[in-house]
Amino acid sequence: MALGITFFVVFVAVWAVATLGGFVSKTFLADPLTMVKSGVTLITQMGFAADIGMTVWRVLGGFLIATALALPLGVAMGAYKPVEAFFEPFVSFARYLPASAFIPLLILWVGIGEAQKLSVIFIGSFFQLVLMIAVIVGNTRRDLVEAAYTLGVSDRSLIRRVLIPGAAPEIAETLRMVLGWAWTYVIVAELIGASSGIGHMITDSQALLATDQIIFGIIVIGLIGLGSDLLFKVLNRRLFPWAALGR
Repeated sequence: MALGITFFVVFVAVWAVATLGGFVSKTFLADPLTMVKSGVTLITQMGFAADIGMTVWRVLGGFLIATALALPLGVAMGAYKPVEAFFEPFVSFARYLPASAFIPLLILWVGIGEAQKLSVIFIGSFFQLVLMIAVIVGNTRRDLVEAAYTLGVSDRSLIRRVLIPGAAPEIAETLRMVLGWAWTYVIVAELIGASSGIGHMITDSQALLATDQIIFGIIVIGLIGLGSDLLFKVLNRRLFPWAALGR
């Protein structure tokens, strides 16, 4: 933890020297002090807290919808070869399609409201989750599967008692990683046709050449992402203690 904090301290120090020392024009890169002052103004006077809440809601909404649908399909693909053979080619094809490329179509189909933002996050997260979960479930230790069949379990019991518990820690890690990707999708969605959110604020700040506000918005995204990442790690250790013992 000390080494990790040290990196941030060094990073901010280099940033301060480059900007406050006059090596980089403040037009292109605001200094840390100006960025902090602008951030306080954004939150206290310009309603940026509401923008943050809206972006978080969009990320969680789209990600939870994608997770709720990807989990059962991914488990089924990992557990049953016919299901995998049927879905895997299309899922592999779809996961390479950039979610941002769907924005013009989504605007035509559902408009520029919340459905468009949630759809971008869903498209960007769902297919990745399905394939990664299927691979994790499919890689369950064969000796555990064979032992369960020897004890006479049914296919449904095998999934519930062996495959899912065995794959759960890795699935949780996959959810943690894909949640980070979801943040990139929501910002892209908010850059086009949004009236609220962090991405909307960044777009408005770009028009004003307000690099201090742009940097503050980017840092807020990073801090929220770091917080959610740490929360995932803590929950994973508490929910799946056997995974930590196995490392």
